[in-house]
Amino acid sequence: MRRRSSRLRRGEVCLSAPLRPETSQQQGFGHAALAFGLGDSAAGYAALTVMPEGREVVTSEMKIHLLAPARGLRLIARGRVVKPGRRLVIVSADVFAEEDGAETHIALLTGTMVPV
Repeated sequence: MRRRSSRLRRGEVCLSAPLRPETSQQQGFGHAALAFGLGDSAAGYAALTVMPEGREVVTSEMKIHLLAPARGLRLIARGRVVKPGRRLVIVSADVFAEEDGAETHIALLTGTMVPV
């Protein structure tokens, strides 16, 4: 069964990106910068889904915990709103590497978005 590569619901966003040689580090694993960027984007878009029409968000702070090497064909980031607010939106994202139909949890991000 093939999972959808992207999803959008209020407070939740799922994004994916291919793992390619140009996004790999020296040992051939997906670079942490790709995991961070994809997780930050998924969390930010999740925050955007709880904003009123015409509002945007920017990342104020984001922390990443790298859990395992990124091996496989693509990364999948699932972002969610932990606590919405008028001044701050607390978010998180889980990033998985997909290989042979299995997902490995490779990163956990937590952060704060600021409505603008």
